[in-house]
Amino acid sequence: MLTTKYLLEHSEEAIRRLSIKNIDARESIDKIIEYDKIRRSSQRELDDTLATQNRLSKEIGELMRSGKRDEALGLRDQVNSLKEKAKELEEEKNTADQNLQEILVLLPNVPSETVPRGKTAEDNVIERNGGVIPSLDPENKLPHWELAKSYDIIDFELGVKITGAGFPVYKGYGARLQRALISFFLDNAREAGYLEIQPPLAVNEDSGFGTGQLPDKEGQMYYINEDNLYLIPTAEVPVTNIFRDVIVDPNDFPIKLTAYSACFRREAGSYGKDVRGLNRLHQFDKVEIVRIDSPEHSYQSLDEMVAYVEGLVQKLELPYRIVRLCGGDISFTSALTFDFEVFSAAQERWLEVSSVSNFESFQANRLKCRYKKDGKTELCHTLNGSALALPRIVAALLENNQTPEGIVIPKALRPYTGFDIIPNPNTL
Repeated sequence: MLTTKYLLEHSEEAIRRLSIKNIDARESIDKIIEYDKIRRSSQRELDDTLATQNRLSKEIGELMRSGKRDEALGLRDQVNSLKEKAKELEEEKNTADQNLQEILVLLPNVPSETVPRGKTAEDNVIERNGGVIPSLDPENKLPHWELAKSYDIIDFELGVKITGAGFPVYKGYGARLQRALISFFLDNAREAGYLEIQPPLAVNEDSGFGTGQLPDKEGQMYYINEDNLYLIPTAEVPVTNIFRDVIVDPNDFPIKLTAYSACFRREAGSYGKDVRGLNRLHQFDKVEIVRIDSPEHSYQSLDEMVAYVEGLVQKLELPYRIVRLCGGDISFTSALTFDFEVFSAAQERWLEVSSVSNFESFQANRLKCRYKKDGKTELCHTLNGSALALPRIVAALLENNQTPEGIVIPKALRPYTGFDIIPNPNTL
C-alpha cells in the first residue's frame, strides 16, 4: 500500500508513474488529498474542542468547590454542547479516514522508472537469452502430457477422479523427479545463504492483506469458509508475514529466507490449449526465496536474486530468457519484475517458470514491517522470487530431454534423482 505521505508530497509523480501501469490515478489521488485535508481539519478542531472541554470541566470543579453552583451549572451546559460537537468531529474524522483507506488499498504500487510502457505481455522487454534450444526429431517429439502418459509418471485423469482438473498425481519416476527438484532447489538456496522455512499452507485475512493478495486476488484463492482462512497461492505470503508488525534490526539486512510449499490457485477463467498438462494447475509445488532489505540496497538484492535464479536454470541446462515486465503485465504489488521463461521444445513456446520482484515499501506498509534509521522508524523493502516453480520446469525437462532410450536427467540433478535417465517403457 502506498503511504499517504508519499501521495501528498509526490502526487504528480505518482500519477505519472501509475500511468505506466495504464492507470489514471488522478481522481483517486485527488480524493485521497481531499479526505486527508478533512481528516486533519477535523482532528485539529477535535483537539481544540477537547482542550476547551477539559478547561471548562476544571473550572466547573473549582466553582463547585467555591460554592458557586449556579455559575458551574451554566458552564456545564457548554461542556455538554462541546461533548456533542466532539462526537460529531470524531465521526467526521473517522469517516474521512475510512474513505481514504478504502481508496488506498485499491491503488496499485507505483512502478519503477525502469518499467517499460506497454499493455500486454507482447510489450515486455527481453533482457537476455541463455542456453541452447534442442533440436528434436519433428516426427517423434511429444508434448509432456503425452510423455507423462506413455511413461506412466504423471496421471492427469486420476487427479480428476480424486479431486478435479488441475490436480495431477505424480507416480514412480515422476514423483521421484518432483522430490529431487524440491531438494535441489532448497539445497541451492541454503548454500546461497537463505534460511529454510517450512510455513503453514493456510493463512488468515491479515496475512493475505499484508502481502497484497487481498483485496486484489481473493477470486483466485481457495477460501476455507468455516475458518476464514485462505490456502496459500505461494509461500511468499506466509514467509513475508513473519515480519508483519516487526521492527527489524538493520544489522540483519539483507534477511534471506527460502521455503518449499504446495501452492493453490483457482486460475478462474483459464482455458484453451495453453492450460494442457502441467502448463496451468490448481495445485503445484514451488520453492520460494524472500528478502527483507533496506531501501538503499533493495535493487542490488533484486539483481542478486535474478542472477541466482538464472544460475538454477543454467544448472538444469534449460534454454531460457529473462523478461522485464511492462506496465500492463506487472502485478498490482510490484515495482519491478523480471520473469524467467524456459523453452518447451515439443510445444515450441516459452513457459514462465519464475517471477522475481521488488515491491519496495508497498508490502512493508501493509505489514508494518519497519526498521530504525538515525532514530526514525522507516519502512523496509520486500522482495521475492520463484526459485523455482516445478510444473513448467518438469514440462520442459521432459520435452527437451526426450530420446529414443528415455528422458535424460540433467547432470546437476542426478545426485538427487538417483538415476540418469527415465527409461522409455516402449523400448524395454
